Amino acid sequence: MLDLSLAISIFLFVMAGVNSRRIRIPRNGRDLTATVAVLLPVRNEAVNVIEFVESLKAQTGISDLKFYFLDDNSEDETAALLKREIAGDPRFSVISGAPLPEGWLGKPWALEQLRTRIKADYFVNIDADVRLVPLAICAAVNLLIDQELDFVSPYPKQIANTFGERMIQPLLHWSWLSTVPLRMAEKSGRASFAVANGQFFAVRESALSEVSGYSAIKSAVLDDMELARTLLRSGFKGTVADGAHLATCHMYNSWAEVKAGYGKSLWAAFGSKFGSLIAVAFLFLTGIFPLIAIIAGFSAGFYALEFVIVSRIIAARISGARFIDTVLHPLSSLMLIYLIIYSWSARGKVLWKGRAI
Repeated sequence: MLDLSLAISIFLFVMAGVNSRRIRIPRNGRDLTATVAVLLPVRNEAVNVIEFVESLKAQTGISDLKFYFLDDNSEDETAALLKREIAGDPRFSVISGAPLPEGWLGKPWALEQLRTRIKADYFVNIDADVRLVPLAICAAVNLLIDQELDFVSPYPKQIANTFGERMIQPLLHWSWLSTVPLRMAEKSGRASFAVANGQFFAVRESALSEVSGYSAIKSAVLDDMELARTLLRSGFKGTVADGAHLATCHMYNSWAEVKAGYGKSLWAAFGSKFGSLIAVAFLFLTGIFPLIAIIAGFSAGFYALEFVIVSRIIAARISGARFIDTVLHPLSSLMLIYLIIYSWSARGKVLWKGRAI
């Protein structure tokens, strides 16, 4: 088993190194004349609304750029704050969401309500806890055009302050950077290579309409990944991109929020209970077993852990995470295993934005 652990660790190191040099980086900020609609579903986001709108107002480089908020039956001051912050700016609109229909989850339903009301060449979805640099949306759409892609998801820098956040959040970026051949995934059409992050997702309207919009993912807990898979299965091309210089996202503020956030979705991340078991085995072999081997006196354990930590360092350099946290990879692996188990045990019971998922 130690040989397997070492082999996997070497693969992760090599893949992270290759991807770090070949990942798409949206840089071109030339002005665009295409019509771009930013779809912004919000629910109970009063804490984020003011800074979020300021970030959107600062967007430049697109002559026909509009922002469409849908207040998804918020129970706090979201709607009032929105109307106050966008007052007098013709680029912004706010509509009230219809009640959630049976069989739909909140975000896909909100996005679909917006999509059916709006005409544009490109749609961009951005979550309320994301903050953008002024050319972020322009650069993302330019990447779509320049690389002849149908969708792209610039992965924001994940802000992690508390210890629990720092142990878990960097694993998101590392997980795909070290396992998915990104350039191959970009144009392969293989759904198994899909990588996306709904925090920042840009798509051609024509491609989205071809797959029946967000109705194709109406019950998907991981709506971003499922949308990417749906587009790839339908013959469209796209991938994740390095968006750390374009956007930041602070998803959680405590371990309790991390637990709730991952609890609502990790059970769906690996397709099935068997898939989750494979994920747990992977985390054990690459994060925990090498440490056990080191303690037991096996030098191969040291090399296995070293290769994994270097792959984490490569991911941290790209994503802007803290290098020091990479040496605690065994602890991060153990904590993520716990969250996977917890997510299955809490399936359908976790409340998110006031709704059970």
